[in-house]
Amino acid sequence: MAGKTIDPKQVRREAEAKLKAERAAAKAAKKNSTDPKDMGRIKQVVQAFKLTSEQDSALVPITIVAVGVPIVAGVVLGIVFNRWIMFPLTGIMLGLLFGMIVLVVRARKATYKRYRGQAGSAEVALNMLPKAWTSAPAITANKQMDVVHRTLGPGGLILIGEGEPGRTKHLLDSEARKHQRVTDRVEVQTLQMGDKEGQIPLDRLEKHLRKLPKVLQAYEITEIKQRLRALDAVRPRLPMPKGPMPTNPRQIRGARQAMRGR
Repeated sequence: MAGKTIDPKQVRREAEAKLKAERAAAKAAKKNSTDPKDMGRIKQVVQAFKLTSEQDSALVPITIVAVGVPIVAGVVLGIVFNRWIMFPLTGIMLGLLFGMIVLVVRARKATYKRYRGQAGSAEVALNMLPKAWTSAPAITANKQMDVVHRTLGPGGLILIGEGEPGRTKHLLDSEARKHQRVTDRVEVQTLQMGDKEGQIPLDRLEKHLRKLPKVLQAYEITEIKQRLRALDAVRPRLPMPKGPMPTNPRQIRGARQAMRGR
């Protein structure tokens, strides 16, 4: 029996229609996505503003003042000096800049306020660190939900304990010994996050880490990172979810993008 004749034009049309449908579906999924990575810059800012205003009632009036004052000043100066383009345009640019600064600062505070006291909240601060830092939240924990986080960057290899100070110290000491065996570049540092004496509050943790003296070069960080992968490969799975437990996971993602200036 002779085979069915294949029409090349028909095959091409079907392939084009299929490709067009796939592109349309991908575009629709991206448009409806709540992941900041799928959003444009303006949509990210709008999302961050919306989420921050839910926690910070003062955001709207402060933003209005920050944006409005430079614009009004620019218009007034434009009238006084008869520069109808330069001064108003400068005022608009300054207003937008000040508005973004206000959003970044207030979003940071709102995020820390939202997750303060929640288990695993140190991850929020670790995610604010620059790209030069690599963090691993909740690398170990005990039954009481005391956890240890890890971050590696120019300031060294740091272990962060979160939970009851006495129990957390034992976790930190144990992990420090394990980590010290995989690196001879620097001494493993430990600290505890919390609001008690001798601890570092959540909203100061990122700043504290940024201010640490630079003790590692980029190539040293890469080398230690590879050794840490081998250490993590033999770790048992933790019987707990990593990170803070938000009621709406998309909230923190939007605020993080705003704070990173994306």
